Amino acid sequence: MSFFGFVIAALFMVVVAPVWIVFHYITQWRAQRGLTAQDERLLAELWEIANRLEGRIQSLERVLDSEAPNWRDKT
Repeated sequence: MSFFGFVIAALFMVVVAPVWIVFHYITQWRAQRGLTAQDERLLAELWEIANRLEGRIQSLERVLDSEAPNWRDKT
């Protein structure tokens, strides 16, 4: 009977335990893969800043186009 117990324990340690551990960490990784609420707020703030900067650049280009039409050719 002790040999049968040893075989069962060996199979558990060699097959079941590693698969169990791998699936556990895969599940943990998938749960943490999404953005946190703080990350989402930061991303929204950065998006808003980028949109404002884009508007400023477009305004500056319109002013430069009207006051110095050849400014793009000077680079």
